[in-house]
Amino acid sequence: MHLDAGTRAHPVGADPVRGRLSAAAAAAATVGAGLGLRAAATGSVAKYGGDALYTVLLLALVVLVAPRMTPSRAAGTALAVSWAVEFLQLGPVPAALSAHSTVARLVLGSTFNAPDLFWYTVGAGVGWGIHTSIGTRRRRT
Repeated sequence: MHLDAGTRAHPVGADPVRGRLSAAAAAAATVGAGLGLRAAATGSVAKYGGDALYTVLLLALVVLVAPRMTPSRAAGTALAVSWAVEFLQLGPVPAALSAHSTVARLVLGSTFNAPDLFWYTVGAGVGWGIHTSIGTRRRRT
């Protein structure tokens, strides 16, 4: 076992391939959930639910790249990236890129919205909880 900065123990020999496969599946499921949310909901539910799912997707992508990262660090990294992208929207670059590209609009957004910061935090917390519970179940088996 390895203790990471006083957080939680995780097996040093954890299978990174299995972790990456799980993360890829989680990323695909998160994209599906986001598309489903957009199809089924409107207004604040769709917008802020999408914000939370954006951070959950980033967390899955972090784990895809670094499968041995602890849940706390993965969630913190995803949250930091989410917040950085939101604060980047205070400048003109994301809006300019979003005007010309659907992909840029989906990834970068276009305008700063302070409540988004809260919903990114919610997404990081939910993602952390899921990641932690999956890791706990794996260690028991």
